[in-house]
Amino acid sequence: MSMIRDLRAVVRPTLRRPTESYDYGSTPEPSVLSSAVVDCAVYRDGVRYGDDVGLREALRMVRAGRGGDQCDGSDGFVWIGLHEPTEQEFAGIAQEFGLHPLAVEDAIHAHQRPKLERYDDSLFTVFKTIRYVEHAELTATSEVVESGEVMVFTGRYFVITVRHGGHGSLRSLRHQLEDDPELLAKGPSAVLHAIADRVVDDYLAVSEAVQDDIDEVEIDVFSATSGKGRGGDAGRIYQLKREVLEFKRAVSPLLRPMQMLGERPMRLIDPEIQKYFRDVSDHVARVHEQVTGFDDLLNSILQANLAQATVVQNEDMRKITAWAAILAVPTMITGVYGMNFDTMPELRWRFGYPAVLIAIVGICFAIHRGFRRNGWL
Repeated sequence: MSMIRDLRAVVRPTLRRPTESYDYGSTPEPSVLSSAVVDCAVYRDGVRYGDDVGLREALRMVRAGRGGDQCDGSDGFVWIGLHEPTEQEFAGIAQEFGLHPLAVEDAIHAHQRPKLERYDDSLFTVFKTIRYVEHAELTATSEVVESGEVMVFTGRYFVITVRHGGHGSLRSLRHQLEDDPELLAKGPSAVLHAIADRVVDDYLAVSEAVQDDIDEVEIDVFSATSGKGRGGDAGRIYQLKREVLEFKRAVSPLLRPMQMLGERPMRLIDPEIQKYFRDVSDHVARVHEQVTGFDDLLNSILQANLAQATVVQNEDMRKITAWAAILAVPTMITGVYGMNFDTMPELRWRFGYPAVLIAIVGICFAIHRGFRRNGWL
């Protein structure tokens, strides 16, 4: 109920006198939030008011309708950006904006699944951010993709972004939106779309880079002159497959939320902005198809690599068997003549020793030639 009264205060600012004081309850002091708040600003008609607005001042401007003439639901909202806030740092903001406890818990603790949750006065959206990790050579321990998270609380008069991870900064996106007041004037839903569009565009860029790594592995596996592709690439393929699965876990769950934002009317989403969510949904579907194809292709490459390793092992066994058969001939003949019986054939013959050596060489040559013809050697 307190949140509803706060919203009414924004819609009907004239009911409050400018000199009236406000009770912020448990809203933390600025010093408590300084380590978590990345940026805080009030926007009206797509224009930012003030370069360095504190949290209390931003809340006062939105709630009291200050920052120009007045802030209403169509053109005035506050955007608060946080980076890995603690429970204590986020508690006051959550209470001030009436955020649902379950959504607050998910926002504080990272490693959430991409999703869209609707509450009475807000939307809670979770995005997995993906960054491609540059590497000179793909190895069995290479990190290919690095993931982070961006949680977005979207209300009629506020946007709260919570970021986890060392990448995925929204500072450049904020500046980009500020350069387009007409779009930013659409309100919080425009910010939500811009974040979704930026995250999915990063997916497309990472997908192209991962495709290059898969092409490199595929060439190595099926190359006859590279010295690889003989069972030694299994570690690289498996590591790349693990990275692709991490990529897939970020993309696949996002399909349904983007479809809902693009197709289902929502009172917190501007109808004009909803059309743009359809484009984001199409891009997510495209990336999902690519990542699924990567997974299937890596399965095939891994199976081919293991099959090649099996073939190599069989070839080695045939070679060993062939040479064992060849060496069995001199071993058998010398073993027989090594018994030194007096009545053995040709034992006293003058040319017996060279004749036996010639026979051994001749038989071994004939066996070797036969194995060569059969492809064993």
